[in-house]
Amino acid sequence: MDKDNKFREAPADIICGRNPVMEALKSGASLDTIYIDGSSGTLGVIRRLAREKGIVVKDADDKKLSRLSGGASHQGVVAEGSCGEYVSVEDILDISRKKGEKPFIIICDEIEDPHNLGAIIRTAETSGADGVIIPKRRSASLNATVYKTSAGAASYVPVARVSNLASAIDKLKDNGVWIYGTDASGSDYTETDFTGGCALVIGSEGFGISSLIQKKCDFMIKLPMRGKINSLNASVAAGIFMYEVLRQRSDKGGSHAG
Repeated sequence: MDKDNKFREAPADIICGRNPVMEALKSGASLDTIYIDGSSGTLGVIRRLAREKGIVVKDADDKKLSRLSGGASHQGVVAEGSCGEYVSVEDILDISRKKGEKPFIIICDEIEDPHNLGAIIRTAETSGADGVIIPKRRSASLNATVYKTSAGAASYVPVARVSNLASAIDKLKDNGVWIYGTDASGSDYTETDFTGGCALVIGSEGFGISSLIQKKCDFMIKLPMRGKINSLNASVAAGIFMYEVLRQRSDKGGSHAG
């Protein structure tokens, strides 16, 4: 099996599930049509909100919803339209400038599983990251699976999709951002200062950070491991690192020479 097609993905222009569709509506995402099976509870709210926004609502049975969602769990509702628009690296840097804060960015180096990417985006949103950067090749994209796994966070977290990840990292460095790679060879993450501009590089599920990107990192950090298993799921590890950044930045006493 081709590694690029290892993980099955739902159609790129489909959002499935009650909460993801609701969040897409609230965020003003570009939606063309919403297909609904039923009208009670949350589905009734979605139907009403969609009509208020001038979005076409159509009734559909489970068979049609399953076909539209590519077999993904739809919970009785499927929205057709863009799952999200990509931004530029500069757009992400502008977010921190407007907030008057040091940049906090997540870089995903060949995260191919859409469930992992969605979970990373969800945690990026809750931990206050400015955005996520992914490569165009060998990476999950903003499709319905990513959107659903993110629980709607993909509507709020800017994602830049770049053709050259190394060049994107150089741009971040030019803007005063320190690059922190995550690898077992690094230093304990709890002894690392994240209060300056920082970007966390999360490596692929099976191979970690590529050698080229690793050479671009200013620092390498790791999670302490005491069990017999020497690695964590990429999105779980990313969440721990992200919340350490948030913890340090919430501490008024934190500082960074850069």
